[in-house]
Amino acid sequence: MAPPAPSHRTSSPSQPSGKSEVSDLKSQLRQLAGSRAPGVEDSKRELFKKVISYMTIGIDVSSLFGEMVMCSATSDIVLKKMCYLYVGNYAKVNPDLALLTINFLQRDCKDDDPMIRGLALRSLCSLRVANLVEYLVGPLGSGLKDSNSYVRMVAVTGVLKLYRISASTCTDADFPATLKHLMLNDRDTQVVANCLSALQEILTSEASSLEEASREREALLSKPVVYYLLNRIKEFNEWAQCLILELVSKYVPSDSNEIFDIMNLLEDRLQHANGAVVLATTKVFLHLTLSMTDVHQQVYERIKAPLLTLVSSGSPEQSYAVLSHLHLLVMRAPFVFSADYKYFYCQYNEPSYVKKLKLEMLTAVANESNTYEIVTELCEYVANVDIPIARESIRAVGKIALQQYDVNAIVDRLLQFLEMEKDYVTAEALVLVKDLLRKYPQWSHDCIAVVGSISSKNIQEPKAKAALIWMLGEYSQDMQDAPYILESLVENWDDEPSAEVRLHLLTAVMKCFFKRPPETQKALGAALAVGLADFHQDVHDRALFYYRLLQYNVSVAERVVNPPKQAVSVFADTQSSEVKDRIFDEFNSLSVIYQKPSYMFTDKEHRGPFEFSDELGNLSIGVESADTVVPTQQVEANDNDLLLSTSVEEETRVVSNNGSAYSAPSYEGSIGSLIPQAPLESAVSNPSIPGPAPQSSSPFDDLFGLGLPTASASPITPAAPSPPPLQLKSKAVLDPGTFQQKWRQLPISISQEISVSPQGVAALTSPQVLLRHMQNHSIHSIASGGQAPNFKIFFFAQKQEEPSNFLVECIINTASAKAQVKVKADDQSVSQAFLSLFQSALASFGMP
Repeated sequence: MAPPAPSHRTSSPSQPSGKSEVSDLKSQLRQLAGSRAPGVEDSKRELFKKVISYMTIGIDVSSLFGEMVMCSATSDIVLKKMCYLYVGNYAKVNPDLALLTINFLQRDCKDDDPMIRGLALRSLCSLRVANLVEYLVGPLGSGLKDSNSYVRMVAVTGVLKLYRISASTCTDADFPATLKHLMLNDRDTQVVANCLSALQEILTSEASSLEEASREREALLSKPVVYYLLNRIKEFNEWAQCLILELVSKYVPSDSNEIFDIMNLLEDRLQHANGAVVLATTKVFLHLTLSMTDVHQQVYERIKAPLLTLVSSGSPEQSYAVLSHLHLLVMRAPFVFSADYKYFYCQYNEPSYVKKLKLEMLTAVANESNTYEIVTELCEYVANVDIPIARESIRAVGKIALQQYDVNAIVDRLLQFLEMEKDYVTAEALVLVKDLLRKYPQWSHDCIAVVGSISSKNIQEPKAKAALIWMLGEYSQDMQDAPYILESLVENWDDEPSAEVRLHLLTAVMKCFFKRPPETQKALGAALAVGLADFHQDVHDRALFYYRLLQYNVSVAERVVNPPKQAVSVFADTQSSEVKDRIFDEFNSLSVIYQKPSYMFTDKEHRGPFEFSDELGNLSIGVESADTVVPTQQVEANDNDLLLSTSVEEETRVVSNNGSAYSAPSYEGSIGSLIPQAPLESAVSNPSIPGPAPQSSSPFDDLFGLGLPTASASPITPAAPSPPPLQLKSKAVLDPGTFQQKWRQLPISISQEISVSPQGVAALTSPQVLLRHMQNHSIHSIASGGQAPNFKIFFFAQKQEEPSNFLVECIINTASAKAQVKVKADDQSVSQAFLSLFQSALASFGMP
């Protein structure tokens, strides 16, 4: 069989087959450089297009730099644009080549055609090469005085570029003063807008270091400047109008008459077709009237119609942005929007993110007069094919019920949800029924009648399962099968992955035991046994706590675990009022979209105390990395630090069938630290480990069938001599990388809240003041940050006699005069001694 014929691939005109293509282009450009033959401009265009296409796809054509510059000597503006694009791209990468462009760009800056002058000036400023700034000053000065508005507009932007390259050169040439003069006297509105934008950026950067710049920045907010811009605002485009309105929102009028003058002047901006202009005007109205309560209320009524119109018109993205701002206003004044709730009904073709926000707003505007209509609409969404929206709808119904609006009808609706044969609907409804019963215990009989028919085997979601178990324990006297359902759940303990469910199960079995002891005795014994052997620290601790509590006194345990029911009046809000006010101050910004202040998502210079990370990169407050989890052996050894403060002697340790290193260790000692009564000596040990026969047995152990023997008393040993006082190295050294590695690896030895003296709070104007003070006590800083009232600092210290490190995370809130301190140490036995030194050093801060 003959071999297949080779395929002949023709190279694409925009894809060179090799270096020869670039060489051919170079020779062709050289031939056309000085030619004046007819049609030469068209040939240049084709060659320039090839060069730009090669450059765009990443092919290095920098070798053509000289030829491209020579060919730029033309009056064809299209060729000029392509040449400037080529020059700007390679001048940044190779500053040496940029020198070749200075002469022809400066020449073009004096061209008769204003378009070429502007393009050349823009390209010259876009080179951004530090050693060429001296060549920019002359063309920029001429451009700012040019007769053509396009050239002046480009020159203003060029001044800002020059400032970013060399701030001193820009200020020495007195360009900021020229920009201010142009802003107040230029006829072209785009030039004025560019001047305002450039001045704001330059003066904001300079204000931190120069007092004169700070005064100039305040001068921008003076009455003559603000009124001049407001009187011309209709001449500006939408972008410039938003810029002016943002400036006006920062202006402080002298009296109420001035406020009304500004609002009357901007009244028609609320009817603008552009949503950004409407939102910017809304911000001005809201901020100007903050101190005028009655007028502020009227402003809400005035801005309502324009914002609702924007929601129903335009793209989903615009609707979401406007809805986010409306949501903020609704949360501040829900009664203003309560009559317009139908605007927040979901449309079938809206994206999920818009529907979710509308559901939140329907929840916020619900009151006595509209609850029935809103809940009826929300119930329709429960059958939505979009499961997340269906879930949010059920939650919205529950939130309205918790606001005490038409509770009777809402409870009936929720109970109907429980009867729907949809797992996610049942799960969400169970969680809401639990919250309703916490607030309205009088509805227990109606709810329990329906909940009792739900099988726990059909509930898979942890929160829903935990809610069902809570109701089984709380209302076990009204549910006939409650003890047996809980017993089956305890038998399947090892199959339950959620620690939340296991914690609820322990508590529910305890409550059920106090109400129906004979039927729950066996389940409680089994629950305590598997709880003590559980691998999760919280579950282990709770089981241990319940066991010791029952050992001490059953009646006391009942008062602790199963007290009389008290209705929950108010549920916690997820956002503090301070955060909401901060977001309102940043109206018409991304803060409203993200529903968090800007410092939480901008760069580290503006982040809050809980987000920044200085040199330490990945260090953060909150969730510890997996490496910082305390090993189980250490947890067992620290069982004596639990609530009951008993002394512990560990006899045995085994791995249970769920992979846990926990066992039921042997305990002895008093439990008098919990309740001041006579101590009760008892102990727990693992029944699966053979050992010496117990000397005595607690009847409590036999009650639950645990078979847990009592350990023999330990002999009293003489007290150990007190250790020598801890001394720290005054010149300790620790690099950030080692600190970060140790912070991830070491467990937290101590976490404690410390009070800061009033003198210390007054002295804490910045973290550096405290750093110097702590360094005098041989405690050094590795990173610091934050802003008032919250400061976050990482400290380290080292023992004098050996290379042992102490690492500290300290979060200070000057408003509450509290410091949250976490200590990690190579040698945990001296952590408490170090904390005493740290606390003493902090207490002396600010003292004379």
